Amino acid sequence: MDRTPDWVSFEQPLNERTRSLLRLEFLFAEYVHHAADATVWGIRSGLQTLLDILSVIGRADLRTELIRDLTEQRSLLNRLRTRPECDRAKLDAVLAEITAVLTMLHASGAHPSTVLRDNEFLFSVLNRSGVPGGTCMFDLPAFHRWLSRPYANTERDLSRWFSLLRPYQAAIGLYLRLLRDSTASSEQIAESGVHLHVPQGVFPLLRVHVPPDADVYPEISAGKHRFSFRFMRLGDVNQRNVQTADDIVFHLQCCTLAGVHEHA
Repeated sequence: MDRTPDWVSFEQPLNERTRSLLRLEFLFAEYVHHAADATVWGIRSGLQTLLDILSVIGRADLRTELIRDLTEQRSLLNRLRTRPECDRAKLDAVLAEITAVLTMLHASGAHPSTVLRDNEFLFSVLNRSGVPGGTCMFDLPAFHRWLSRPYANTERDLSRWFSLLRPYQAAIGLYLRLLRDSTASSEQIAESGVHLHVPQGVFPLLRVHVPPDADVYPEISAGKHRFSFRFMRLGDVNQRNVQTADDIVFHLQCCTLAGVHEHA
């Protein structure tokens, strides 16, 4: 059973790699938002988000992992084309998208983290970003001068730096979409706000969908043999939250991609 579109979705990554991909997806969305703001504060926020993306990407060989996993998915989907029940037009569109993203990744060249290592200006901003208020004008006069340039200049610099990240943005977005679409959701009931679920396999991602009129959120504890969900009542955010005593109907997705989870 698929969830109603306006339900509130919560996601729980179950390994470090999926956790990093979800964080990067969030940061890419944040960058796109700030890129539409031509004010000094929008440029500041956009650059800070770009530096955050570069920092996360620099922690692993994400390019190799994405190429491997998307190549495996393309091979798997190609085999599905022989099945009579297959929607060939839809499948071919997905295959074309995977091929296009793989082409971008293969052509991406140097690791984006080299930008941080080789660019003194960016590195200085990154070093001061961990200090509250550490990027104000007296700390970083060069940054202040850069922000004072015409927007066309700063936008050109940001676009050039971000261009190294576009293949990762496309690949991560596609990978997570395939992962989320890998299974339909099933209806579950958390009696008095609690539900235990025994997984039938290894999953890198759990998704919980809650009706919009149920002012609750799930606390998820995921072990190898059991998932537990405890629904907390949000209520007044100035007060401590408590577990709901109501039965909560929710939809659950245990997401995995064939041939990928063993690498996670």
